[in-house]
Amino acid sequence: MDNQEEKKIEERVLLIRRVSKKTTGGNYVTFSALVAVGDGQGRVGIGIGRSQEVPPAIKKAISYARKHMIEVPLFQSTIPHQIILKYKAARVLLKPAPQGTGLKVGSIARALLELSGVRNASGKIIGSRNQITNTYAIMKALSLLKARIIHEVKDKK
Repeated sequence: MDNQEEKKIEERVLLIRRVSKKTTGGNYVTFSALVAVGDGQGRVGIGIGRSQEVPPAIKKAISYARKHMIEVPLFQSTIPHQIILKYKAARVLLKPAPQGTGLKVGSIARALLELSGVRNASGKIIGSRNQITNTYAIMKALSLLKARIIHEVKDKK
């Protein structure tokens, strides 16, 4: 069962950075990878991995992201309600959209919403161009979403 679950999880590399640190012997070069994983049915996670080569950095990031996945409540292939959030320098606005609208959001938000299974939503990130900060802001917004409860009305006779 665990093996089938792993096969359904999709992985997406969002960002790879080359980090150079000055030392007495010269430059110390490492790579940092930002990765998002999701199953397309309401679970999504992100992770950052650092290593001296790119593939191990991606592998570390995927491992971290799989261990730290969050549940995202879905309502008819969109998010249940509007959310406005300030996280560090970023302001995030996510709104539900009617069926057939698609995702009208930027790059990082689009990737995270696709991986979580949201098909229709609109949104905006204002204030920060740092993709890592924006990723954490979107994750925080998704974690604060509340599930929508549908009340069934029974006829009184």
